[in-house]
Amino acid sequence: MQFLILIYAEEKVYDDMPADQLAEVMAAYRQLEDDMQQAGVLLSGAELAPVRTARTVRIRRNQPHFTDGPFAETKEALGGYFLIDCASMDEALKWAARCPSAHDGSIEVRPLMAPPPEA
Repeated sequence: MQFLILIYAEEKVYDDMPADQLAEVMAAYRQLEDDMQQAGVLLSGAELAPVRTARTVRIRRNQPHFTDGPFAETKEALGGYFLIDCASMDEALKWAARCPSAHDGSIEVRPLMAPPPEA
């Protein structure tokens, strides 16, 4: 079963973090990624560019409208993801709990929908 680990954190926390501390966080992410690869569960993963580079598209009255950023009601923003393949939600949660951003942000674990059966 595939799960998406969505990593949310306040970008300002990382922008203001001392370089040596940020290096430790990034090393922890590299270790987590290596461990997931060795366990054979990692399918994909990426860090996202800052929210200030994002654009949002909405269609209203059949017209596209483009706005800056995601405009979420939270200070936390989606900063990256891992796509993993695990036997259960419990296993996926164990991997998610190892994300360094769980200490000052939040980690969402969401199963991917199975494709519909072919007719």
